[in-house]
Amino acid sequence: MIEQASTPNRVEHQMTDKGYVPVYTTAVVEQPWESYSAEDHRTWATLFERQMALLQGRACDEFFEGLNALNMSADAIPKFSEINQILKAATGWTLIGVEGLLPELTFFEHLAARRFPVTWWIRRPDQIDYISEPDLFHDLFGHVPLLMLPVFADYMQAYGEGGLKAARYGDEPLTELTRLYWYTVEFGLINTPDGLRIYGAGIQSSKGESIYSLESEAPNRIGFDVERVMRSRYRIDTYQKTYYVIDSFEQLFRATVDPDFGPIYYRLKGASAHPAGAVLESDKVFHRGSGEGWPEDADA
Repeated sequence: MIEQASTPNRVEHQMTDKGYVPVYTTAVVEQPWESYSAEDHRTWATLFERQMALLQGRACDEFFEGLNALNMSADAIPKFSEINQILKAATGWTLIGVEGLLPELTFFEHLAARRFPVTWWIRRPDQIDYISEPDLFHDLFGHVPLLMLPVFADYMQAYGEGGLKAARYGDEPLTELTRLYWYTVEFGLINTPDGLRIYGAGIQSSKGESIYSLESEAPNRIGFDVERVMRSRYRIDTYQKTYYVIDSFEQLFRATVDPDFGPIYYRLKGASAHPAGAVLESDKVFHRGSGEGWPEDADA
């Protein structure tokens, strides 16, 4: 059952002496579009225009095609209801408004039902360059355009269904599946005839990482392999040490739908995770990173 909140709340991570602590919420809300301030719309416009300029020649063609088909622009924060008319007709997905970060199982349930959660509130002007959690810009601009691509839309649903199954195997498989999402949906690169391009939403919505992921000498860029990714730690507080490169969205879909993940979880059970910056002999290496500027503390 979906929990419907009558009045949308802004649920954010809490800062403590040990850093940000995530706060979870399960409520689904109507987008309070009329309540957005002029400042909110200016923040959307600033972020939209900046990323559109930065992503030219860096983001994959499918991202721009989806963005254009959804009629997103810098003019104002888009209305979920208008997006849903187009998205539902194209791939059967709908957006639902949420108050903040969702628990894993709740998130999986929504994806499996072809519902994509979008945080209703947008970051403050002082958070333009960095926010520790997903907001409306990250969710809507970063994620939603690729849901117009049928094969990626199917991947997202399959991922949600896989998450619900993984929960029956315990915490370790859920951790491995989280890594898969992190390194594909959030921070994935794709190899195209024109070179490497961005498709991950965490990069699409970030000024710094949209440049760093493709042009910095520091990170590794390694060919995608599903089990390799599921054993790889990642960074939640800095740019990634490694980016995984898919050959096509069809490859990504097959990697999630074709295998029975039960045997994969069994093979990986008890196996040590690879450090985020590790390069293995078996890797297909597009670029071996210099490691410059990498933090030395533990990876997530």
